[in-house]
Amino acid sequence: MIVQHLLVRYAKRGKMRFASHRDVARAFERGVRRAGLPVAHSAGFTPHPKISYAGGAPTGVASEAEYLSLTLTSRNEAEVVREWLNAALPDGIDVIDVTEDAGGLPASRLTASEWQVILPGVPPQSVASAVQRFLALEHAPVERLTSKGMRRMDARSAVITIDVRDGAGEHEGTGDDTALRIVMRHTVPAVRPDDVLTALHEVSGVAPAAPPLMTRLAQGSLGESGVVQP
Repeated sequence: MIVQHLLVRYAKRGKMRFASHRDVARAFERGVRRAGLPVAHSAGFTPHPKISYAGGAPTGVASEAEYLSLTLTSRNEAEVVREWLNAALPDGIDVIDVTEDAGGLPASRLTASEWQVILPGVPPQSVASAVQRFLALEHAPVERLTSKGMRRMDARSAVITIDVRDGAGEHEGTGDDTALRIVMRHTVPAVRPDDVLTALHEVSGVAPAAPPLMTRLAQGSLGESGVVQP
């Protein structure tokens, strides 16, 4: 019998940024078993634990705001569940918060994300003009190869704001690095930060000296002035 729904916010850090969404799901299933949580299971010949996931950050991308929902058959204190999960999960998957949510996973409330993108070896002044050109566009079509084949999407329609900042202090790099803060709507098909970088490259030739470092900072609904509210 289902007694409790818990909403779990967790982070992907360090080497776990390279874990796929499926790998993270397997890690959570093992963690739930190791923690001894009374998770509910589906019916049928091959029952599965009732764990629902929001759309995960792409492989290679870190995140401070991933979400899943746990369905339990007996009540447990949310803070105790957080401690048990953190003790059972691998390094790099860190449970930040656990709260009760009677409605289960609130996918309809997760409509936007705030991202940080570090561009190594590209000074902010070079990126600022590219961002202005991009924001002035009505559409910015890009293509990306997905599991369903080549998909074409409009990177511009997903972007709400882009702030250009000096990357110094954001990570261990040079003073020529640029940090972008990008607020994006969740679209179908999903537009990702790397799609925005593709569009920036097409309008101005901006290209980082090394692979960009991308982190989802927040995920939720859009508030006033384009602020993402968890």
